[in-house]
Amino acid sequence: MFTEIIEILKRSNSSLMAEAVGVVSLFALLFAGLGMSGTL
Repeated sequence: MFTEIIEILKRSNSSLMAEAVGVVSLFALLFAGLGMSGTL
């Protein structure tokens, strides 16, 4: 997953970068929510 993000950053395509940031923040919020509820 991190290698894909690095490849996107190397291309420095602003729309892809914004999409990657959105996906990463979405996963971060998901894991934070699961952690707070005690699922993880």
